[in-house]
Amino acid sequence: MGKGPLSGVRVIELAGIGPGPFAAMLLADLGAEVIRVDRAAAASKGGGFAATDFTNRGKRSIAVDLKSEQGKEVVLRLAERSDVLLEGFRPGVTERLGIGPDDCLARNPALVYGRMTGWGQEGPLSQSAGHDVGYIAITGALHAIGRAGGPPQVPMNLLGDFAGGSMYLIVGVLAALLEAKVSGRGQVVDAAIVDGTAHLSTFIHAFLAGGMWQDERGVNMLDTGAPWYDVYETADGKHMAVGAIEPQFYAEFVRLIGLQNEDLPAQHDRDGWPELRERFAAAFKARTRDEWAEVFLPSDACVAPVLSLKEAAEHPYNTERDVFVDQGGHLQPAPAPRFSRTPAEIEGLPVRPGVNSRDILTDLGFDDVEALLSSGAVAQA
Repeated sequence: MGKGPLSGVRVIELAGIGPGPFAAMLLADLGAEVIRVDRAAAASKGGGFAATDFTNRGKRSIAVDLKSEQGKEVVLRLAERSDVLLEGFRPGVTERLGIGPDDCLARNPALVYGRMTGWGQEGPLSQSAGHDVGYIAITGALHAIGRAGGPPQVPMNLLGDFAGGSMYLIVGVLAALLEAKVSGRGQVVDAAIVDGTAHLSTFIHAFLAGGMWQDERGVNMLDTGAPWYDVYETADGKHMAVGAIEPQFYAEFVRLIGLQNEDLPAQHDRDGWPELRERFAAAFKARTRDEWAEVFLPSDACVAPVLSLKEAAEHPYNTERDVFVDQGGHLQPAPAPRFSRTPAEIEGLPVRPGVNSRDILTDLGFDDVEALLSSGAVAQA
């Protein structure tokens, strides 16, 4: 268990994929003790992606047959002795397994029961399968991402799964933990990716309501519609990102790109945007990306080189701040945010399913540890 601000908090994670494990990883980075409940069958697999699945860093794992009575009892006993339980099954699954909110809260009334789904616990799509791209599609967010005249552009699964999903689950869980300290009572946190993604777009909806945003792609200030908020190709086929919105930053951008003495259209003259885009594009094509980076960094022009994932891990601006750290021979993103007194840190390598089963059963006070392991209700890697 780490020394971060959540030291002393115990979290039970019912194993899943994507946003649920990432949320549990973040809690582990912040110092919480995270026990991951994997499927019993997973304990015999090991290797492969498990060794580099960084979302399982800093955790312990017990492999349990959730459909067995003994396995159910193991989870309920874990819930008795924990502060948080996280699960990412379809609605109703944990209830049918006998480890739903009512079952767990009956054992531990102060438990915070965090639920992660795409569509939410209720509604016409709640029982449907889905993935990030569909969740952000139905909220309007995907429609807004892309260039004018082109199709929507998929922002990997960062916007839905991790921003709209994991981070909202964490916000809900931490808020419920604070409230439980006052009331002594836990509650259920229903974190749906559609809810979180819609909430993330509040700023854009404010522009839309105020007549400052058109409900079209690539014609607005922040969606590549404006020539001073876009990416430009450089002489070596790489790119620079420009976000020179404020007038003082735009003036600095124009100066550093070498166009300060040119007769340019005004920054906010939409009729002049095509010409501005052409002039900026031609200027950027005159030098390589790294040459432009030398020009613009550091400055107030709000311009940065577009780096690949591997380049980002090696860039001096990131290495000086330790944005990425080496853990077990693999570079990975460091914990965030940062704390002055109780620093967050990575505690250990990604955990393999079931590797801690025996120790966790012993910690829980089971007298029949070997019998549970031999029965298959719990598996040891």
